[in-house]
Amino acid sequence: MGSNGELHQLIDAHYEALYRYAYRLSGSSSDAEDLTQETFGKALARLPQLRELDRARAWLFRILRNLYLHKVRDQKRHRVVPLDAVGDLPGRSADEMPEIDPAKLQQALNDLDETFRTPIILFYFEDFSYRDIADQMELPIGTVMSRLARGKAYLRSRLAPPDGADQEQPALSGDGPKKVT
Repeated sequence: MGSNGELHQLIDAHYEALYRYAYRLSGSSSDAEDLTQETFGKALARLPQLRELDRARAWLFRILRNLYLHKVRDQKRHRVVPLDAVGDLPGRSADEMPEIDPAKLQQALNDLDETFRTPIILFYFEDFSYRDIADQMELPIGTVMSRLARGKAYLRSRLAPPDGADQEQPALSGDGPKKVT
């Protein structure tokens, strides 16, 4: 690879997916536009490194992710959400999945630490396989699966509609039931 024509083919083929990924990572349309544009700028400079056209999608996603991580580090906006205490929620069957407000989903993704956000976005929004995510993030598949499970549990806890039955729990001490918030 090496010509501007080939870059235009990459842009046409991957712009929308890269923009979606950038938007999910950054939570901002202007940041997503900047990241996507920067990705293609860096891709142009590194186009000779792309030897296999069928690997272009993963290559571009990796460039975008690295640009995003550098931006986060530079701006020191990296927020950490501890996920150690998050467990599985009382189950709902898959066919009972409630509608999720896109703005609330994006806010929950924004609050999620990047180590969990990236696998969630790649798996659920961009249809990457566990193996593709592991390759992209340079992690073992087991780590990817663990991060997906923990990230999903966190998102469920943030996005699940309040259920009166789930929130009324007996008190550990005292006279009667107390509302748990």
